[in-house]
Amino acid sequence: QLQLVESGGGLVQPGGSLRLSCVVSGFSSHSYAIGWLRQAPGKEREVISCISPGSISTRYADSVKGRFTISRDNAKNTVYLQMNSLKLDDTGTYYCAAPERLWAPCGLGMSYATWGQGTQVTVSS
Repeated sequence: QLQLVESGGGLVQPGGSLRLSCVVSGFSSHSYAIGWLRQAPGKEREVISCISPGSISTRYADSVKGRFTISRDNAKNTVYLQMNSLKLDDTGTYYCAAPERLWAPCGLGMSYATWGQGTQVTVSS
């Protein structure tokens, strides 16, 4: 059974940085595309980034493009989201998630079947 655990959230000032981690454990964990999603109160969940198996391709939502970087370290079974130049609107609960199928292509419209518990990111002055 695939399991995802996020960490790294916290309180940060505007313009600051955070690095989120998603430990992906389970059989063939390296063969899943992994997405990062976020949700703020009163707003719909937003897919902000994804990375393909083997890190062949990455995708970013326009809202985070140029500020966030997704990567994965297969040796550590971990997907990272480096978040720079954080804005107030970046506040929310951040989740990593995987699709049902192995080797599914990475895409912002991809449906996700397995989720982590979420980690809270608060950007406030």
